[in-house]
Amino acid sequence: MASIRQNAGTDRLPDMANLGVLARVLIGASLFGLVVALARSRSLTQFVQESTAIAGMALLPLLLDLCVLAALARWLRRLPYYAGVAVVLAVCLGLASAAYELERRLSGAASGEIERYWLFTAIIVALLAAYFDLRGRALSPALTEARLQALQARIRPHFLFNSINAVLSLVRSEPKRAEAALEDMADLFRVLMADNRELSPLGREVDLCREYLSLEQLRLGERLKVEWYVDKMPSDALVPPLVLQPLLENAVYHGIEPRSEAGVVSINIYRKGQQVHAVLRNPYKMEGAHHSGNKMALNNIRERLQLHFDAEASLKTSVDNNAYQVHIIMPYRSAGA
Repeated sequence: MASIRQNAGTDRLPDMANLGVLARVLIGASLFGLVVALARSRSLTQFVQESTAIAGMALLPLLLDLCVLAALARWLRRLPYYAGVAVVLAVCLGLASAAYELERRLSGAASGEIERYWLFTAIIVALLAAYFDLRGRALSPALTEARLQALQARIRPHFLFNSINAVLSLVRSEPKRAEAALEDMADLFRVLMADNRELSPLGREVDLCREYLSLEQLRLGERLKVEWYVDKMPSDALVPPLVLQPLLENAVYHGIEPRSEAGVVSINIYRKGQQVHAVLRNPYKMEGAHHSGNKMALNNIRERLQLHFDAEASLKTSVDNNAYQVHIIMPYRSAGA
């Protein structure tokens, strides 16, 4: 297994087209404006006046910044970090100058000197760059990667032992099936022990899930029934590795193993607009100890979705009609996009 990476620094800018990033930029710039207004005010009335003046001065360049940076987002992500920061600063200074000139031409005068625009712009860019750098370090430090590796190691020893025993039982009677099962085990553990930090195609994740479920069916037999609804699945969509397999492991352990009768695990994956939806369902009963201890995988997957997609991804769970459901929503991104 790859060693845990220590963060030496942020290697690229945040996705400036991401709604969560844009919201943080807008909130950060607004808070900076309020701090400046507060520092220059001696009364509530003066604070309101200063806040209004700063908002009027900053609103147009800020909106222009957000639109242009969102349009350049993919190109900016490909730049080295400091080169990207320099480009963002240059773009913001240029748009601040353009907004200043536009205001001067329309009203015959501008709010203050242009140097004031430049100074505020440079400070905001520096503060937001520092914030996103710290946030990136906080979301992907050695501790988080240790938790990811712990999740990868969470495939329980009894699953490995039971799978091996199931394969051994087939070696003489069904050698071809035993060989295929061993190949599935090799693929599964190769992925589980790999360095899974980058996004991978959804089609590969689904193949991994199929291999996992086929191994579980070796030991559970007719008790485990699987329904796939992937006709509308975008196989080229990029997703965090191991975003589905741990959930299916939970579905088998919590939903199928406690039952004496057959149970169905259903997987429905589809694209809707610019979003990818994955809905997993399994049988559910309130009683029993099998329903405890399934939060680690959910929390880990939530963290990785936030790391890769910020506010544009979500994971929700629900219980209805004796079924447990996990619904993941991710933005659609492909390698060629």
